Amino acid sequence: MSDMEDRIKQLENRIKQLENNQPEDKLSMIVFSGDLDKMLAAFIIATGAAAMYEKVVMFFTFWGTSVLRDRDKKIRKQDLMSAMFGKMLPKGASKLALSKMHMAGMGTAMMKGLMKKKGIMSLEDLMKISADSGVEIVICEMSMDLMGFKKEEMIDYPGMILGGVAKFLQEAATSKVSLFI
Repeated sequence: MSDMEDRIKQLENRIKQLENNQPEDKLSMIVFSGDLDKMLAAFIIATGAAAMYEKVVMFFTFWGTSVLRDRDKKIRKQDLMSAMFGKMLPKGASKLALSKMHMAGMGTAMMKGLMKKKGIMSLEDLMKISADSGVEIVICEMSMDLMGFKKEEMIDYPGMILGGVAKFLQEAATSKVSLFI
């Protein structure tokens, strides 16, 4: 009988271990691209996921950080490289271009016009819905430092934080779904 009780205890411990290692009801997403079409996809997925999962975390890195820059905030850059990145990279959601068929701005304008005509939400609207839905945003500290961006020049987004790759890996390790856009 004692042998049976030991086996039951072992099985119970294994079940508890499996339960503790189950992923959380969460989506983690790396947003790497700064292209309008890819950013639209990221925020469409994020808003949809916010309706399905308890938690959605978007980790913005490299070119993806451009969408989070507030076009109205003026920040003096400390060095030449930061100033160059600041001028060359789009400043905010309204300044992003398509990844294909941009055609010197004509393709992007056509896409935005078509979206408006078809009643499809703009990127700015999707970002607002994401914020209202509790989608969390983490901005990569290394990317910000590399490009010379400051937190003060970013949009006002509830609970937006700076973090490193360890923060993303911590979120992704416990997520049901992880994406890279």
